[in-house]
Amino acid sequence: MGKNCLGLVAVAALFVAIPAVARAADYHHVHLAAPNVAEAVQWYVANMGCTAMTTRADACQIGTTQLIFANRKPDAGSQGSGVDHIGFSFPDLAAKMRAFEVAGVKIVTPLRDVPGLFKLGFVEDPWGTRIEVVEDREFLGFHHIHLRSADPDAALKWYQNVFGGETASLKGRLNGLRYGTVWLLVARVDQGQTLAATQGRSIDHLGFAFSDLDAAAAEMKKKGIVFQTEPRPFTNAAGQNMKISFVVGPDDVRIEVVQPKA
Repeated sequence: MGKNCLGLVAVAALFVAIPAVARAADYHHVHLAAPNVAEAVQWYVANMGCTAMTTRADACQIGTTQLIFANRKPDAGSQGSGVDHIGFSFPDLAAKMRAFEVAGVKIVTPLRDVPGLFKLGFVEDPWGTRIEVVEDREFLGFHHIHLRSADPDAALKWYQNVFGGETASLKGRLNGLRYGTVWLLVARVDQGQTLAATQGRSIDHLGFAFSDLDAAAAEMKKKGIVFQTEPRPFTNAAGQNMKISFVVGPDDVRIEVVQPKA
């Protein structure tokens, strides 16, 4: 067997030795807080194109991403924490912004066209979550999570080391990771600004999923990841049996790591 063949066999053996579940996660959910869960679900259904979930009353879904709501008043909005905002993409943003005005949605930044990127604007939900709305026809629906960090490159490396994700550049302008059609982006925090922990705020935590949480957790621990909550069985609001755990990422971003129901 030639040297090239031996090299290919060695590389293949390396990938076989690493459990597939430990190499990459799926982006699963955003967990938000609102004092009236039914009202929050309806707001995102009416304004963000989400679909109510027949299996649970405390959540809605858009594409493969769930938005799950905790029934409590948030301590503060998302801005100022390590998760600055979430993003949704629409095929006609000008029309969507007009619909927001009619619906009484709080518009923080009016629509503007960023050359080489896309049209964008910012709105805010009634509970303080900052939302970027964009017109990116390549990635419609739930578009991105935008983090803040004193060291964006190090933060992206941490997420890729722990959860995988495809290194990519959004329109050649913004470096990030892709989990299917969902982007994870990181912006540098303003100099001198201290970021608050996400726990307790309107975006309490992010959620990633592995098909085998125990195997993934073992790999994560080898990388020095400390679990805030060890993997354990959990029955969600829909009566579905699953496994959950929690870790804390860079900049005090709380992250739920789950194994969804089979």
